[in-house]
Amino acid sequence: MIRVLAVTGLLLGSLASDPAYAGDARAGRQKITTCQACHGLDGLSKNPEAPNLAGQVENYLARSLEFYRSGERKNDAMNIVAKELSDEDIADVSAYYASIQVDVLPP
Repeated sequence: MIRVLAVTGLLLGSLASDPAYAGDARAGRQKITTCQACHGLDGLSKNPEAPNLAGQVENYLARSLEFYRSGERKNDAMNIVAKELSDEDIADVSAYYASIQVDVLPP
């Protein structure tokens, strides 16, 4: 059991620190003008059709944008927006939204 937990921890740790997605959060903040229309000024969406991006895992955000860009993941608006993003843009925007701290208050 300890061995399984150790291997799982190593795998999750390597995913969280994947250098391929090491973006610049400050640069990403400057690139989110289009994103704000649906996902909110702070990554917390007021639109029930758009998910919250604030505090999401950086690798998840980057992979999602790559899939939207390639058309592998389908959403009319996101496929159009993501098509214009470079690899650097994707890394930076993902880093920015991942850097936002979200506090959860249980009911």
